[in-house]
Amino acid sequence: MQDERDRLIACIPRLRRYARALLGDRTGADDLVQDTMERGWKKLSTWQRGSDMRAWLFGIMHNLHVDQVRKPSLPTEELDDDTPVPVSHHAVSDGLEMRDLDTALRSLPPEQREILLLVALEEMSYEEVAATLGLPLGTVMSRLSRARQKLRAQMEGRAVVSLLKVVK
Repeated sequence: MQDERDRLIACIPRLRRYARALLGDRTGADDLVQDTMERGWKKLSTWQRGSDMRAWLFGIMHNLHVDQVRKPSLPTEELDDDTPVPVSHHAVSDGLEMRDLDTALRSLPPEQREILLLVALEEMSYEEVAATLGLPLGTVMSRLSRARQKLRAQMEGRAVVSLLKVVK
């Protein structure tokens, strides 16, 4: 049991990174990770020993996120708006590029964004993503390709051109 507990805890940094990239909100991301860890701990008996715990937890996180998106939420306000922002020593252009990348990521459809983040940020294989999200491998590859194409076009300031033909 101690080994499983340690494995769960070791997954927290990657879960937090993915949740923050997915939601763009530190507080919401931390809540999602906490909910994921809670559910993972409760359902630890369903995890198959020898399988990838990280992929199993990402599957739990995906399902929780989908549930949260579907259910209506109460409007909330941040209480610490007056908190001073720490001074960054990075060049202004770095911050602008990160802002542009974040904006471009947010403009992707959620089903494309989550696949792109799992592959690029979490370094999951296509097969792991397909298993985690319960999708066919071809769907993962197609969504990833379209997400990369849209992201590249937006970052280069080009219009996004769809290669799909509309059949009437």
